[in-house]
Amino acid sequence: MKKILVIGIGAGNPDYITMQAVKALNRVDVFFLMDKGQSKDKLIDLRREICERYISDHDYRFVEAQSPERERGDVDYTSSVDELNLAKQRTFELLINEQMTDGQCGGFLVWGDPALYDSTVRILQAMLDTGACAFEFEVIPGITSVQALAAQHKVPLNQIGRSVEITTGRRLAAGQVSDADSLVVMLDAQDAYRQVADQDTEIYWGAYLGTPDEILISGKLKDVADEIERVRKAARLVNGWIMDTYLLRKP
Repeated sequence: MKKILVIGIGAGNPDYITMQAVKALNRVDVFFLMDKGQSKDKLIDLRREICERYISDHDYRFVEAQSPERERGDVDYTSSVDELNLAKQRTFELLINEQMTDGQCGGFLVWGDPALYDSTVRILQAMLDTGACAFEFEVIPGITSVQALAAQHKVPLNQIGRSVEITTGRRLAAGQVSDADSLVVMLDAQDAYRQVADQDTEIYWGAYLGTPDEILISGKLKDVADEIERVRKAARLVNGWIMDTYLLRKP
């Protein structure tokens, strides 16, 4: 039987790798790397660096595949994500069926944690449900950008006895959030924090967390919103991509 390990590799710092992840890395025969284009080569390079640093006395190889892209523009978001995951599923099926032999162990290195805003686990489960591949899989958790954000800003995510919500910029922009005292926002491509009515709300923002390019800004929205937008645009222009998240806390 083929074995697949879905390994959370943390938010960008190789030191975020857990001991459980190190042990998992040393079990893998073939790592599947999903190429998202030249602008995101650093994401592939970090995965290679992690393997070189932590794997010892074990032969392994990399197999790269072009990662499908989500259709953007004037399309239904949910439908476009479903189509994207179906395209990824077909790619994963080819990789596992053609690049692994029975008894081998394959690995997907997932940025952050496989359980938070990542579809690898659900795609693998869908493959098993359809019978397109035969394998077993395990999930190894990792440090998320949410944890890294709180640590770098030296703040807890929650206030004592209060609630925390993790959501997306898309939902914040649409007003589809709860009345949580602390709101963690991920995948915000539209500066949705600008739509928060109470400008005394505290924001703790971070980009490229854990990497040499890390940027941190915090303060009241009325004081730092313009700076965040300016810095975010400049960073995206320089790097060709941006991965950021932020915590909003009511006064």
